[in-house]
This record gives sequence, C-alpha cells and structure tokens, in this order.
Amino acid sequence: MLSKIVAATTNPGKVREIKKILSDYEILSLADVGISVDVEENGETFRENAYIKAYEISKLCNLPVLADDSGLEVEALGGRPGVYSARYAGEDSPYSVKISTLAEELKDVPELERRARFACALCLILPDGRKIEAQGLSCPGILLEAPRGENGFGYDPVFYCPDYGKTFSEMSMEEKNAVSHRNAALLALLNKIKGENL
Repeated sequence: MLSKIVAATTNPGKVREIKKILSDYEILSLADVGISVDVEENGETFRENAYIKAYEISKLCNLPVLADDSGLEVEALGGRPGVYSARYAGEDSPYSVKISTLAEELKDVPELERRARFACALCLILPDGRKIEAQGLSCPGILLEAPRGENGFGYDPVFYCPDYGKTFSEMSMEEKNAVSHRNAALLALLNKIKGENL
C-alpha cells in the first residue's frame, strides 16, 4: 500500500503544492529523508528531466520517489525558456533577474501577444522499479511587464490569468491549484496510482 512519497525537490513551494494535492499520502522532502544531492538535469524535455531526478533519488532511498520538471513556455519566444526556465539568465540567478531578462526579451511584444503557459511532467518511481508518469498544462496566461502579488514562486508574479484577473502570485493556493500545470499533472498521476491499486 502506497503511504509515503519522497518529493525529489529542494523547492519548498513545490513541496507545499504536492502536499496539498496528494493529501492522502505522507509527502516527505529530501531533507526529511536526509538526502542532499544535486541531480544534473540534462534531458531535452520536461519528461526526461523528471525521470532523471526520480531515478537518481530512488537509488538513495527505499521509498517511492516523485520528481517533477516544469517550466514556462512563451509563445512569442518559440516556447522558451521551457526546460531551461530554472537556468534562464544563469543557473544561480534569482527569479527577479530571470523575470527582468524575460521582460527585456519581450519589450517590443504587445501585451496581448505575450501568451504563455506552464508545463509540468511528473515521474513516480516505486521501490520495485515501476515507473508512473503524468503531464499537465496550466491555464493559458499573459506575461505582464512588471511583477504583481506576494504569493507563489518562480515566474508566478508575472503570469497573469485572464479568467481570474490575477497573476498566480495574487491568487490563493486554492485558486492557483485549480488552474496550475502541477495540479493537472498531479491529478492525472493520482488517477494512474488509483488505477494501479497502489
């Protein structure tokens, strides 16, 4: 019976979202299980990177490991930054710098043509080696020129959701989860877990 899952991320915001959505399971962070490792994400797709992370962490513990890879896809930039979202404008640059770099790239693009979405791929590896994968997309959004809101993380302050009239950073966690890429992927994963009777 599946009861505990290790979330293969050091991002506390992601851990909170996973705990909220997979509330039937005990979600453990890497710190909870004493793992401190930096997995190189050298895949060419979100799906490949999620598998790489889950596989590497699964070798270090005897628990189910869930990894995600996600990022922002901007239509006017041909889908960039995509899999490079976390490394955009430099591996260790803060998101304020990443957002400024994105704003500079889009400075000549009219607001209504700044369409974007978040994409997420998940990979759950079980102790017996079985793999369950799922993917999800966020609601469509428009990238604003300046950040708004105090919640969320990453690119949330500039990702404006027309249906709510707010950025992801202005939404409550419940509002964001209803339309987020990670929520869509986690719900798809949950259905697959239940289908496997785990």
